Amino acid sequence: MKRRKILALLTVGALLAGTLSGCGGDSGASGDAGSAGSTGEAAGESADAQGGGDDTSPITFEYYNADGKDDGWSDTPVGSAIADATGVRLEITYPVSSTGDPSEDVALMIANDEYPDLIYSKTSAASLYEAGALIDMTDLIEQYGPNIKKMYGDEFEKLKWSADDPGIYQLSYAGVGGRYFSTGGTCQIQYAVLKENNYEYPRTLDEYEAMIKSYLAAHPTTEDGLETIGMSMSAADWHWMITLANPAGYIADAAPDNGSWLVDENYNCIFKQKSENEREYFKWLSRMYDEGILDPNFATQTDDDYIAKLVSGRVIAITDANWHYYQAHVSLNAEGKTDKTYCGLPVTLRADQKAPSLMYQGLQVGYGIAITKSCEDPVRAIKFLDYLCSDEGAILYRWGIEGEHYFLDENGMRYRTEEEIAKAKTDPDYGKNTGIGSCVGFPIYGDGVQDANGDYYTPTNKQSTIAEYNEEEKAACEAWGVEMLTDIFPQPEEFETPPYSPLWAYGVPQEINSTVTVLNEILFPALVKCVTDPVDSFDANWDAMLADLEANGMQEASDMMTEFLATKLPQ
Repeated sequence: MKRRKILALLTVGALLAGTLSGCGGDSGASGDAGSAGSTGEAAGESADAQGGGDDTSPITFEYYNADGKDDGWSDTPVGSAIADATGVRLEITYPVSSTGDPSEDVALMIANDEYPDLIYSKTSAASLYEAGALIDMTDLIEQYGPNIKKMYGDEFEKLKWSADDPGIYQLSYAGVGGRYFSTGGTCQIQYAVLKENNYEYPRTLDEYEAMIKSYLAAHPTTEDGLETIGMSMSAADWHWMITLANPAGYIADAAPDNGSWLVDENYNCIFKQKSENEREYFKWLSRMYDEGILDPNFATQTDDDYIAKLVSGRVIAITDANWHYYQAHVSLNAEGKTDKTYCGLPVTLRADQKAPSLMYQGLQVGYGIAITKSCEDPVRAIKFLDYLCSDEGAILYRWGIEGEHYFLDENGMRYRTEEEIAKAKTDPDYGKNTGIGSCVGFPIYGDGVQDANGDYYTPTNKQSTIAEYNEEEKAACEAWGVEMLTDIFPQPEEFETPPYSPLWAYGVPQEINSTVTVLNEILFPALVKCVTDPVDSFDANWDAMLADLEANGMQEASDMMTEFLATKLPQ
């Protein structure tokens, strides 16, 4: 197997991902399955055995899904329809350790040299690569993957592992192309506040602060007598990254999400806390805490307590990812408290910055589905993946079955009934029961991407998003003279797509991963201390935090990350 100059890869602390599990071959495959030559040879043998045609005879692949929760997907309506079209059923396995940590399962696979046929391993992909467990799919895609090449299009080259090894060992799990139709990870404020301010929305942190304070002073309690809270966060556990650390990059640095890093114009990686903008942002938070605007329990309350506060309507403003507070959004809508739902805002530290929330950072690689050396029929496996990338497969997986989950209008365009939309939005088991979109880890098109007929590959698009706005969201759009809530943000076209993928999704060298883990163990309590100690102590606390980070490898990790990123840049 070709090796990279930087060895022992693991993924940098990514926050999210999803997927399935799989197939039933044993680990008796011989030879170096990671080399392009052996893969091509195996593909040729398998093609000869099948006569080169489309074999749809029944076959079961064992599929390990690092985010799987249930193994009955192949029996759902969508799973069964895909099995009918391809002959492939998935025997899904998923993390079973007490911690739910897939890296423990992957370590055991590597130790025993036994693997499923297909695998979505999240952060452990690099370990599998270094163990020689993943096959290079390049030749298979060339022979049997026209739809794979079509789906990834101009970003196909990003699937290559590195400059040193141009093999393709995974297909990205993230939606290809697409647009954001809602925003998260930045500042949000209740629609009640916007309405009281004639829908003037803040653009800078100072304006955001003034609007929160003004509303708080006018409404010290809610209509049902609860004490109003200016801002709150969930920062007692891993959610500190979502509500405390990550928003700083968007707000203070006007930077896209690259995990722990900022990337300058020369592609140097800088640990975020070295940024003077971040210092200023966290000093602002410290002052908000001192003044009683920031919830005194922001770093001690449980995540459930935080969500419950949002549902109560008490919290005026948050800095959060919308997937995290979506439960509160649904509950507030259901209770008719739509004015207490949250509007995303293009707030930055200074007026000369552009909020990058809608920026397309390029195809996310590092997390994805792979074929292992234990798969005895890689041709059937790649044909299965190619079917998922075909228009038929992509539409089936994301829309469901025509006549059951969606219909065609007089122009042949797909639509869902109001009843189906309601079920999809309110039934927590909708995906599990239908199979629609519930095997995260499959290659997919992004929201808003259109097929050759101008129809959308997914039910989430501009028209569907507008149609599902509540009355407060519609009123805001009318007041602003825009079609969508996201129209008040700088648009994707205003940003240049980087030549690299988001850094948080890459598999990085173990040495970097280990160092970042240590740095985050220092960073979490240090940031909380910086915010909760009197603001007069902030600068001393921040300097002490930086000194501690520096003493524990911050600059060394930055240098190694810069070297690593260089292997991902176009040559």
